[in-house]
Amino acid sequence: MAKGEGAEQYSNASLLNKSVSSDSIKLSRKHEQRTRLSVCNKICYAIGGAPYQITGCALGFFLQLYLLDVAQLDPFYASIILFVGRAWDAVTDPTVGFLVSRSPWTRFGRMMPWILLSTPFAVMSYFLIWYVPPFEHGKVIWYIFFYCIFQTLQTCFHVPYSALTMFITSEQKERDSATAYRMTVEVLGTVLGTAIQGQIVGNAHAPCLSSNSSIPPSHNISDHSLQHTRNAYMIASAVICSMYILCAVVLFCGVREHEAVGIKSKPMPFLQGIKMVMGYGPYAKLVMGFLFTSLAFMLLEGNFALFCSATLGFRKDFHNILLVIMVSATLAIPFWQWFLTRFGKKMAAYVGSLSAVPFMIMVVCVPRNLIITYFVSFASGVAVAAAFLLPWSMLPDVVDDFQVQNPDSTGHEAIFYSFYVFFTKFASGISLGVSTLSLDFAGYITRGCSQPKEVDLTLKLLVSAAPIALIFIGLGILYTYPITEERRQGNRKILQELRDEADSESDSTEVTEMI
Repeated sequence: MAKGEGAEQYSNASLLNKSVSSDSIKLSRKHEQRTRLSVCNKICYAIGGAPYQITGCALGFFLQLYLLDVAQLDPFYASIILFVGRAWDAVTDPTVGFLVSRSPWTRFGRMMPWILLSTPFAVMSYFLIWYVPPFEHGKVIWYIFFYCIFQTLQTCFHVPYSALTMFITSEQKERDSATAYRMTVEVLGTVLGTAIQGQIVGNAHAPCLSSNSSIPPSHNISDHSLQHTRNAYMIASAVICSMYILCAVVLFCGVREHEAVGIKSKPMPFLQGIKMVMGYGPYAKLVMGFLFTSLAFMLLEGNFALFCSATLGFRKDFHNILLVIMVSATLAIPFWQWFLTRFGKKMAAYVGSLSAVPFMIMVVCVPRNLIITYFVSFASGVAVAAAFLLPWSMLPDVVDDFQVQNPDSTGHEAIFYSFYVFFTKFASGISLGVSTLSLDFAGYITRGCSQPKEVDLTLKLLVSAAPIALIFIGLGILYTYPITEERRQGNRKILQELRDEADSESDSTEVTEMI
């Protein structure tokens, strides 16, 4: 009898072990599926980055031109609007990042609610930026108000979206792949922003003011022609607003946010968060290095439309030249993704940034020739692609390195991402404000068919000499960046081991509960 009971117990134990083993395999497969992203997931995630680039490109390339020649503001007031808007945008980034890091987890995740709730208000404020109010004395206040409101709401979208990279998967390889998809779509977003804004408003600009005319611009240009230009800007903004909403819906429907295994956010005072982020050496060096290189391309972006129309004399073709740059950048993203996997991210940053220098020199030294300008623009777009891809590809490596060095301080991804955006935007605001103010000092003529020699010289400095100097400064700082490919791979293995341990404990708990 006892022998039969023993055999029965052995049989039951054997079946139980098989059941536990089967359940463990199922849980392991479930975790593996959770960490892998399908192509559809990556595309939907990437589409979520398009609104930031579409609106940012339209504002970056055309807002200065719009304020000067369509809203007909004095360059001094235009510089104030550009600086205040970008500076305010910079301040909101760490604030939103801090609030996001303290947000509770919901059924939609931690990042998604921010993205969804900010979208409708962001599109309304964006549309009103491109509307000329029917009064003169309050125009400056109007544009500062809606520009700042839009930048705040867009920050509530983009900071959580940027940090979402860390929560869609725990696999570093999958993150890099998703980042490449994202950068491709974001550069494509710049193409769309340039194409929509440029093709709609490019041919709708009112005639320029001849330099020998003594009649003020507001009387020289017919009301019908000016109103036609303003309507074109509003149509373009309405189209971009529709795309903004569509991209947000696709992101929400196609991406699932996962709470990181074993990572629990710890509330941290704001000043302590700043000290933690800026006191971490690899992060500070990466941010400062890319701050200068990104600033170089932003300075080029903010003044290139004016340079093409005022200095090169391609007033009717500048929107097509901008489109060539963005198309070239889109086509170059896969190349740079291959390059950084083959030669490393730091090498890609050097080669990508330096490749723009010869063409920045050519664009101001070669005599005015439309074909040569198109060629230089296409070649410059290849370097622009690297400037888009590399910072966002390297930031997750810094976050991983911080987690390895500080295992007890986790869950602060949004703060890391938001401070990078903060420094970039603040510097961009200063550059745009200073560049527009420089045009005022040089004697820029609103809607002028030709500009004084001082304005031409100023524009050449802003699109060539200044960006080249900033690139060399940025690369000099980036040379001290300590996270090599070997260190990155080592961090990957350490974090994978930690996640495997956490998953094993989680799986053991689930199996025990099932038993």
